[in-house]
Amino acid sequence: MAIHTEPLAIHGGRKTKTAPFGTGNRFGLEEAKELLEALDQNTLFYHFGSKVKTFLRNFNHLYSLKHSVAASSGTAAIHIALGAAGVTEGDEVITSPITDQGTVIGILYQNAIPVFADLEPYSFNLDPASIEKSITSRTKAIIAVHLAGVPCRMDAIMKIAEQHGLVVIEDCAQSYLAEYNGRLTGTIGHFGCFSTNDFKHISTGDGGMVAVNDEDEEVYRRAHAFADKNYSRLEETVTRKIASLAPNYRMTELQGAVGIAQLKKLPAICGRRTELGDRLTGMIHDIKGVIPQEIPLNSVSTYWFYMFRLDLEAFTCSRKEFSDALAEEGIPNQPGYIPEVLYRQPLFSERSAYPGTHYPFSLGRPNYEAGSCPIAERILETAVKLPMSEFYTDLDVEEIAKAIRKVALFYQK
Repeated sequence: MAIHTEPLAIHGGRKTKTAPFGTGNRFGLEEAKELLEALDQNTLFYHFGSKVKTFLRNFNHLYSLKHSVAASSGTAAIHIALGAAGVTEGDEVITSPITDQGTVIGILYQNAIPVFADLEPYSFNLDPASIEKSITSRTKAIIAVHLAGVPCRMDAIMKIAEQHGLVVIEDCAQSYLAEYNGRLTGTIGHFGCFSTNDFKHISTGDGGMVAVNDEDEEVYRRAHAFADKNYSRLEETVTRKIASLAPNYRMTELQGAVGIAQLKKLPAICGRRTELGDRLTGMIHDIKGVIPQEIPLNSVSTYWFYMFRLDLEAFTCSRKEFSDALAEEGIPNQPGYIPEVLYRQPLFSERSAYPGTHYPFSLGRPNYEAGSCPIAERILETAVKLPMSEFYTDLDVEEIAKAIRKVALFYQK
């Protein structure tokens, strides 16, 4: 029997959130100044201009990197890392089933096979034990996706990779300046891949970066050439040796210019998101049936969005009813994150990467059946996703927490 509480807005009660959420401008005169300077160069090609080079230099300084490579997107950044790592036909790459398709596109372009490991139930990130069970003689790499700004358990993942001779690529599209055990995500694996599309912490419209953490200078050279059709532009004399396929994933000077200005704002953006997200967790962690995303010990999330799970056994409602009621309280949200685990999309369930063939899936025997990653599937069935913004006020977060508590108390058994 439900606990008696004040009427929900969906039943005609008073809304919890009536004032508008805090907003702000992501772009301003700083970006405009950099763009005008880029145009004044009379070239928008990264090798002849200064903006992409400056952007990367500043990025390297922020992350204490020796080398990074600019890319046209976060998807391209992951493909560059895979290409530089030597991932090729028939190799297997282990990754998360709850991620954007951009994580796996590069795997398939290299004619390799995505393999999905299951997730931890409360961090929503890769379970190291499931990774280990997924390794075969074909396994070449692991792509660790730091979902929503929460870092994966990288110590365990790196230990597994070292034991099996695997390359680790961190997908940091959602985890700018997040920390795992005192280290920034993107600096722990062999490669760290970032996105600057319009829906990330910072934006250049589209774009990306590859942090090259491998100490072998040749790996950096391979990554740089792979992003630029096999051109080598690191010395005064430009050369090109076409020994294998390499795409054109170059960043333009316009993207680099906006990136310079955006990067200066990144520490404040991430700091505020961490503050707000942690505060929200502190306000709702004691609510029966509401389970915030778990952050590893001694680690920092930068909350690209905020997601929690519902223990539906504790409620008289469905996840959809909870989500609908929360929305009526004035709190934007969506049930789940992506509609279903990635391996249940037709691309995988029908093995249809290329029209008219099952290649490269036919090179192996990947398991894309329903139920193959049961925890990941259950996460998507029970999660509720909230937008997060550095422009939110303290009151916004307090009212989000109040609304979650109100709905939870109304439907609690």
